[in-house]
Amino acid sequence: MKSFIITILTLFAFSATAQYKIGDIATDFSLKGTDDKMHSLADFKNAKGYIVIFTCNHCPYSVAYEDRIIALQSKYGSLYPVIAINPNDPRAYEIDSFENMKVRAKEKGFNFPYLFDDGQKIFPQYGATKTPHVFLLDKNRKVQYIGAIDDSTQPEGVEEKFVENAIADLEAGKKPKTNYTKAIGCSIKTI
Repeated sequence: MKSFIITILTLFAFSATAQYKIGDIATDFSLKGTDDKMHSLADFKNAKGYIVIFTCNHCPYSVAYEDRIIALQSKYGSLYPVIAINPNDPRAYEIDSFENMKVRAKEKGFNFPYLFDDGQKIFPQYGATKTPHVFLLDKNRKVQYIGAIDDSTQPEGVEEKFVENAIADLEAGKKPKTNYTKAIGCSIKTI
């Protein structure tokens, strides 16, 4: 009963926190990465924006997108770096522990910071509910796009690249034509 009450209070606390909408200014954070260093958005001095992606090790949707996340960093990282954040409580799935994040980052050759939301303080601020869940920010940390990376969990089925299209619009000096899509993935795990 005690754990049930704690879960209900935790869910209430998460729902009571701000959830970013298009146009909101995202606060910066300082989270530990799989390189054992602390990372924040402010570290990227020359960034024109940020691709913040909430992802994890255990979710098959997140795993299906790993190569596409690596490709986003390869293509846009010099101007729009990918910052991946694991929001899950590792007590729900041991595979999402910080040590296992290090293993996964090395196995896959992640070319972006993979950070741990220790204490689950950041994902509720953003309003992330799934893994993966993307928040594209401009250089002023203003939220420009929220949602999925693209329109298919399978790479061969992709017809619309939401994040890439939003970046192209920003680069053209326009607001993203599509600024919100439904994130498809596993629910974020809390205990």
